[in-house]
Amino acid sequence: MATARALLVASLVLSCFLLPCYGTVLFSSLQRTLVVTASPTSQQVLKAGVDKITVTWGLNQTLPAGTDSSYKTIRVKLCYARISQVDRPWRKTVDLLKKDKTCQHKVAARPYSPANRTTQSLDWTVERDVPTATYFIRAYAYDADDKEVAFGQTTDANTTTDLFQVQAISGRHATMDICSICFSVFSVVSLFGFFYNEKRKVH
Repeated sequence: MATARALLVASLVLSCFLLPCYGTVLFSSLQRTLVVTASPTSQQVLKAGVDKITVTWGLNQTLPAGTDSSYKTIRVKLCYARISQVDRPWRKTVDLLKKDKTCQHKVAARPYSPANRTTQSLDWTVERDVPTATYFIRAYAYDADDKEVAFGQTTDANTTTDLFQVQAISGRHATMDICSICFSVFSVVSLFGFFYNEKRKVH
């Protein structure tokens, strides 16, 4: 009995040591060391597939040297604001990052060199499949093991400030609407023509 209990305890201890190896990074464990800005103004509405966002990121220069020594990659993402997550479990924020659904839209990935702390930026066209919602931008720093080690974002901790909106593509195009109207008019004219011809035959 004692041996079985010892084995159980040993297994539990081993599991605790192995957990970090399986992507169990918590968002709450990350430091906000990156300064991230984006071009949209607060509450600006962007059109999917049309409008561009300029994103800028870099290390907070007030932090001590060596803070970014483990950073290897920066990944920038488009994230749902809290207001657009209500009653939408498929956008739910989860502290365990591998299960988190806040930032589903990838913007870019760039290598990071601690020796070069200059600010980086890029222009990104909002992709056509981005749904209508309220968003912000977040950047994650990854280490050599491809694990999140730090972050930065364009909004506050509660994701309520400096937000912008994206208007999704409706799926309808002006050309299709014109064709639909023409077809409807043609159908009506054809119908009147049919009845007119039938009336003439009767007389």
